[in-house]
Amino acid sequence: MNHAFYIKVKVFICFSIMLTVNDDKMTGRSNGLFSGRTRYLAKRHKPSQLSITDRIKEVPVGSKVVILPKGNTKDIPHPRYRGRIGEVIEKRGSAYVVEIRVSKSTIRKIIVPQAHLEKIT
Repeated sequence: MNHAFYIKVKVFICFSIMLTVNDDKMTGRSNGLFSGRTRYLAKRHKPSQLSITDRIKEVPVGSKVVILPKGNTKDIPHPRYRGRIGEVIEKRGSAYVVEIRVSKSTIRKIIVPQAHLEKIT
């Protein structure tokens, strides 16, 4: 057999071994935003404590609101936005688009259901 053939096979085997070793070290796939940390998320406000008025309240466009995640984890905003003050830009379905200033130059628009908003007077 050809000497170059043995070198190619040897390189291929070494490369495939390296790939299998690196595959073991890869991190696992995420199961979503709240994977494994939702047990105490509803500690302050349980879903049963959300009243009907919280679920159907109307917030006028242009008003200042505070984002307070309450109760269920299905439509909850990200916990990093807890306590942030923003301005309601528009209504989208039953939720609202809130504009939040994250830093001096960064403004984010977040879609938040009305149950997680409280109007500032």
